[in-house]
Amino acid sequence: MAAMRATSQAREVSAPSPPGVPRPVPVRVSAWRPVQVDGERVQELVEDWLVEGWWWTDQPVRRRYWELVTVTGRTRVVFHDVLAGGWYAQAA
Repeated sequence: MAAMRATSQAREVSAPSPPGVPRPVPVRVSAWRPVQVDGERVQELVEDWLVEGWWWTDQPVRRRYWELVTVTGRTRVVFHDVLAGGWYAQAA
């Protein structure tokens, strides 16, 4: 009888972001506005705003935020980091 060997493969599991910490998120845009977030189509753009400043940190901040509603009825807040690039979901 052949000996059975147990093999284990290490899996990398990403921990959820702590509350208040933005996480990278895939966003598709059209005409500079989000049209899809995390694979969900955007149904409605509620509002957008720009945050810029540097007095509270060593690094300047320039972010364009959008509050939106997806076709599933989920309300999301996402932002584009204008200086560094990339899209993020604002954690609750």
